[in-house]
Amino acid sequence: MTHRDVVVVGASAGGVEALRTLVAGLPGDLPAAVLIVLHVPRSAPSALAAILARVSSLPVRPAVDGEMLRHGRVYVAVVDRHLLLLDNRIRLSRGPSENGHRPAIDPLFRSAARSFGPRVVGVVLSGTRDDGAAGLAVISQLGGVTVVQDPTDAAYPAMPRAAMNACDVDHVLPVTKIGKLLGELVRQPAPPFVPGEDPLLDAEVDVSSSVPDGESDLGSPATYGCPACGGALYEISGVPIPRYRCRVGHAWSPESLLEEQSAALESALWMALRALSEKSALSRQMAAAFEDRLGGRHTVGRFETMARDADDAAEMIKSLIEEIGATADGPAVQSTE
Repeated sequence: MTHRDVVVVGASAGGVEALRTLVAGLPGDLPAAVLIVLHVPRSAPSALAAILARVSSLPVRPAVDGEMLRHGRVYVAVVDRHLLLLDNRIRLSRGPSENGHRPAIDPLFRSAARSFGPRVVGVVLSGTRDDGAAGLAVISQLGGVTVVQDPTDAAYPAMPRAAMNACDVDHVLPVTKIGKLLGELVRQPAPPFVPGEDPLLDAEVDVSSSVPDGESDLGSPATYGCPACGGALYEISGVPIPRYRCRVGHAWSPESLLEEQSAALESALWMALRALSEKSALSRQMAAAFEDRLGGRHTVGRFETMARDADDAAEMIKSLIEEIGATADGPAVQSTE
């Protein structure tokens, strides 16, 4: 009889302290492997493994491509690589980003669920947006156990709330209690796992594990562009909540796509504001240049009018930027279910 011996953990904003608390609570004789993804910038090295090693009674190390999975170890995703489980080996991939992240949480969760089914325990901790929700739903569908940090306990509750909306979560509790719970869950027997045919899951895991060839058969074309590469997005069919991928594999949840579109819109407005400011300054310079010229009064008036029009348009752009910022900073929409 197998037991639940694969624990996958995802965290984002506010996740370092949550991960420290969780790892510190794990027993030293844990009969399971623990794999962790924390969203980190691609431009700087991550010290997460060293930080967690200071509080862990288990060995903690950065994941190594091709390594066999071993019980009693904590594996941490490295910068700019997806952390995946393909069969019983760790795979580090430069596959396309998901929700703007690499490493991302959902690829790890999906690949673990496809390889190990009911043996997987998935954990979602503090973070913004809804990363991890789609992957946790796959773990639940394939018989794994789902654990979410209590949103009221999380520094950033959006990720835990999104996970709770995506599936029927088995356990919701403060992070101080999750380590002990995991020690109990991994000693429970797991039901037999008979992998079935799931073309969508296979395709998504395959996309994350390599650089795609530019073909997409995941869904029907959507009317949106990919914020990462500008290509057309496809709506993934067969999932409860819409998700999107482009031809080269970048993936977006609706919330992440909306935030990226807002950022792109704000950037465009700032560019327009800069152009209007330059137009106003140049128009006033030209008006001054024609001020003392004989017969230049009409030309001066025309340039002054252009400057005033540019200033008026700039004020409208400033108001739009303020409105977009106020909307982005407002309270997140909560599910009524």
